[in-house]
Amino acid sequence: MTRTAVVTGANQGLGFALAQGLATHLLPEDLVLLTGRDAGRVAAAAERVVADPSTRSRVEGRVLDVSDADAVARFATDLGKVDFVLSNAVGPLDPGRPQAEQADVFLDVANGGTYAVLRSFGPILRPGGRLLVVASSLGTLGHLPEALRPRFDGVPLDNVERAVEDWRAAIHAGRAQELGWPEWINVPSKVAQVAAMRAVAADRRERDLADGTLVAAVCPGLVDTRASRPWFADFSQAQTPEQAAQAVLDLVLDDLDPSTYGELIRFGHVLPWHSGSPTRHEELIG
Repeated sequence: MTRTAVVTGANQGLGFALAQGLATHLLPEDLVLLTGRDAGRVAAAAERVVADPSTRSRVEGRVLDVSDADAVARFATDLGKVDFVLSNAVGPLDPGRPQAEQADVFLDVANGGTYAVLRSFGPILRPGGRLLVVASSLGTLGHLPEALRPRFDGVPLDNVERAVEDWRAAIHAGRAQELGWPEWINVPSKVAQVAAMRAVAADRRERDLADGTLVAAVCPGLVDTRASRPWFADFSQAQTPEQAAQAVLDLVLDDLDPSTYGELIRFGHVLPWHSGSPTRHEELIG
């Protein structure tokens, strides 16, 4: 049977490495769809993978803006069925600009994109498939102040989305700090990504575990990319995108470990949902 893989945000960095890794490991009859918002970059990235001598599978570049939920739904409907989905798209964030000015684009891609992928690709995932959300170790609930945690803990996907929209409104009203939201926008965003995945996984757990399907979030660790360099001072332990992709690909290609289902995974190990603690922005990135 021909297998189909979709990687979002795949024209550079980790997303590109994930698409390239899948194309290396899958079979000649399989199809890897490398997607992104910019048609030129997507085409160039797909050409690079096709030209790589280690590539085995078919590879196609497709334009997909994950912040457009209708476009994601159409994309999924056209595919009909899919075996592997890696939700990796992330919005731009410039440390030189106030984060409030960048909140809409960032949240539309990182969080809106996650919701759209989960809602549209979950129903067409074949038994035994993989639906992975690339997140961060910041995505554990304990990184939020205690008063905010119930908004993301054990709630349906619609509630997660509503909490993020309330946070967005607070940002624009200049009240986010007053209401207890962390200063660094990446923290609640990552918690919400993992919470969204957990909401979907909770609804499908019994069926998925029976047929070897995995729905999970994954933390690839610190990756040395153009997007991450402005935010972190110490890159001595950072991985290349190719190195970071390997642990994610292991989850895709290895047999299912039931203990990882519906969890946030870092290098093959579960990061407990309630772990972590509120931390100052400077301590997280310094």
